[in-house]
Amino acid sequence: MAITSANQLELLQTAEAVAREKMIDPGLVVEAMEESLARAAKSRYGAEMDIRVSIDRKTGKANFTRVRTVVADDELENYQAEMTVDQAKQYLEDPKIGDEFIEEIPPVDLGRIAAQSAKQVILQKVREAERDRQYEEFKDRAGTIINGVVKREEYGNVIVDVGRGEAILRRNEKIGRESYRPGDRVRAYIKDVRREARGPQIFLSRTAPEFMAELFKMEVPEIYDGIIEIKAVARDPGSRAKIAVISYDNSIDPVGACVGMRGSRVQAVVNELQGEKIDIIPWNEDQPTFLVNALQPAEVSKVVLDEEAERIEVVVPEEQLSLAIGRRGQNVRLASQLTGLDIDIMTEAEDSERRQKEFEERTKLFMDTLDLDEFFAQLLVSEGFTNLEEVAYVEIDELLVIDGVDQDTANELQARARDVLDAQARAAMEKARELGAEDSLIEFEGLTPQMIVALAEDGVKTLEDFATCADWELAGGWTTVDGQRVKDEGVLEPFDVSLEEAQNMVMTARVMLGWVDPTELEPDLEEIDGDESEDQEAEA
Repeated sequence: MAITSANQLELLQTAEAVAREKMIDPGLVVEAMEESLARAAKSRYGAEMDIRVSIDRKTGKANFTRVRTVVADDELENYQAEMTVDQAKQYLEDPKIGDEFIEEIPPVDLGRIAAQSAKQVILQKVREAERDRQYEEFKDRAGTIINGVVKREEYGNVIVDVGRGEAILRRNEKIGRESYRPGDRVRAYIKDVRREARGPQIFLSRTAPEFMAELFKMEVPEIYDGIIEIKAVARDPGSRAKIAVISYDNSIDPVGACVGMRGSRVQAVVNELQGEKIDIIPWNEDQPTFLVNALQPAEVSKVVLDEEAERIEVVVPEEQLSLAIGRRGQNVRLASQLTGLDIDIMTEAEDSERRQKEFEERTKLFMDTLDLDEFFAQLLVSEGFTNLEEVAYVEIDELLVIDGVDQDTANELQARARDVLDAQARAAMEKARELGAEDSLIEFEGLTPQMIVALAEDGVKTLEDFATCADWELAGGWTTVDGQRVKDEGVLEPFDVSLEEAQNMVMTARVMLGWVDPTELEPDLEEIDGDESEDQEAEA
């Protein structure tokens, strides 16, 4: 099949047709044809030759040329595509390294195999161009909603025609037991767009929390305009969801705006999500208040927040317990996802029982250690005293406010408490030495004898051992494993040592051992003095 004048224009017409069908640049198709013809020519004239083909964009004429490049004598490797300066003098005037000698060669007659090879090259190039176009079109649309038509289903995954490409809705990204037939229209959230060897992959989702947020943005103009903001979304796809919203305009109720007239706005979202029940909750910066809102429709009696552990205890009336937990723990699970806190729910009776147990334990502590009767010990606990240290070292005035306590009684209480603490310290010190604790650790400032015992029992017996500890190993902390928060117990955690205090003690030990240069830890005093002088000048 020689390329004659009769079919020269056919090349351009074919390129135009393919480009229209695949929605790519016709120039890319022509370039693919040029490369395929060049490969065919190499199979005819020799694979080592540098043969190039250019197709005229107006007439369709294919021009075949052979190119030879001028190289240095010691770099000559390919005699078919390269030549030395001396050899080039036959063809070029004053040749230099890097110059090219181009000569036209006769067009090739494409045989059946060559034509098939050329076709494969063109198809490959067109496919690559189509993939690039598809990726460029969809890469910036991740995070938006798209409408498509179901083409087929493969192993539970739905292949969706999204216009200029195909997307995949995986089995685990469908709501509940959704099923689709070819030709069904589907609306989904573009979760990710990735460039892969087999082409760009567009991954859709209908279970992502962002899908619900985008649906509300479409239904509620105030969200689209930024007057109302969606702060958090938690979903149990196909069953129930909670969405937290806040309004930046005091005249607009965020919950009412999302619900709409007679529930029209929220109902549109519910219908799209296969009847998923949606709780719309007002956002609040105060976490306990926000949690109370998030646990709706259950009523909450009391909330206790532990910010360091990111945990929260919620007390509810007995009749509200099942409502707060929800079916299979759904309500409390969604509230936990919405607030980012671990939630412990207990009834008022359980809370009362726990507080009563703590009251009895503290009462018994004061009775046994301070030799007090039950009534007097209960008075101390009722006033908020929880341990011997508080009694021993509190301001004397705080003891005098207790009914029946005068100056002498207060002094006697503190003396007894200090004697007990001293005895406990001596006993702890003896035990620490028996466990092998060395003087370098015992004399370290900031560690009590009881702390030293705990460290020695954990294998920390010298100052060097202590200096190698991590702060969380001492103060404790939390680690996320498989999406679950797991508690890391700290050696000194029972003594209420904070993470910051642990950091300071470990760093001090490292400085004492010479492992750390203390000057690196001190702030630049000159800069501080300079800032102070500038402030004084500004005030003046």
